[in-house]
Amino acid sequence: MAITLTVMYPNTPDSKFDMDYYLGSHTELVGKLWGGNLTSARVVKGIGTPDPDTPAPYQVMAILEVESMDVLHQMIEEHGAEVMGDIPNFTDTEPVIQISENLG
Repeated sequence: MAITLTVMYPNTPDSKFDMDYYLGSHTELVGKLWGGNLTSARVVKGIGTPDPDTPAPYQVMAILEVESMDVLHQMIEEHGAEVMGDIPNFTDTEPVIQISENLG
């Protein structure tokens, strides 16, 4: 069963997010360490909500897909600390991380 790891960076007032660093250095690091295990990966930027007066709840979301929980656990065990340790280099927010089972 395929698994999706979604890493969401909250859009909080006065938070910092260095998009250039994220798209360059951080995604390169993730690709180097985890790329061989990913079946797909994409990054999306929050731009709004249905209510035009309400900002997007997340600045950025990384959506990473792997073939199984075993693969995901191996990735996290081997390189999770390095990937997570890079987060303060581009944001001061704490990411929300969700693991999901792909149903269709």
